[in-house]
Amino acid sequence: MHVDEEQPDEEIDEAFERLLDEGRDRLERPLWTLLPTGLLGGIDVGVGILAYLVVKHETRNQLLAALAFSVGFVALLLARSELFTENFLVPVTTAVAEKGNWGRLLRLWAVTLVTNIAGGALVMWIILVARPDLAEVARETGEHYAELGITAQSFMLAVLGGLVITLMTRMQNGTDSLGVKIVPAVLFSAVLVGAELFHAVLDQILIIGAAIAGSDITLAQFAGALVWASLGNIAGGVGLVTFLRLVRSAPRVEDERERSTAT
Repeated sequence: MHVDEEQPDEEIDEAFERLLDEGRDRLERPLWTLLPTGLLGGIDVGVGILAYLVVKHETRNQLLAALAFSVGFVALLLARSELFTENFLVPVTTAVAEKGNWGRLLRLWAVTLVTNIAGGALVMWIILVARPDLAEVARETGEHYAELGITAQSFMLAVLGGLVITLMTRMQNGTDSLGVKIVPAVLFSAVLVGAELFHAVLDQILIIGAAIAGSDITLAQFAGALVWASLGNIAGGVGLVTFLRLVRSAPRVEDERERSTAT
């Protein structure tokens, strides 16, 4: 039986071109588009948090609650919203291939992070006003992340958080099938929450929720957790997943650079 050995390479090329096209689109978005897209991303995560809090309140089971949370990442996928940690593979690869601007990458990261947290915090406030019975579980959950502190353990939890979400993005980028993309959205978001990994957006929203519910969390705790989780997420997502993807695709990246230079 004859096996077409070129087919895998063609599929990789197609996936790489799809990645660059999406990356250019993200980096070239005007600010007035980035703002609502980031806010909607935070709102989508907030819906996942609602599901998480309800299930955890009723069952006290972390794994079942984590699975319920995956509705938030499915919403992110289907609504094509923007999440801070989903921008560690696609736009970074585009910038390295010189198909995008590094300044715009930093703008994308900063705007998305701030608007994600703002949108999620709004939903968290609405949740606790609508369902005050969830205040206790919201306080317990948020305090857990606020008390992680700036330690080697919390940093590694953040590294794993960035790795998990960037790997999810990589798997979704490998297919055009929306149905297939939903599978990693469910599985990897459940791993993120079930393992209580440290995530710059999700956990800051939960920390804000604990504060709204009456927890005595300081601004220094919030700021420290935000910076520490962000750095760890970037180290895991960009350093472990995106870097290796770029090494594997080095010839294609170099080709794109030469084309950019030629034009």
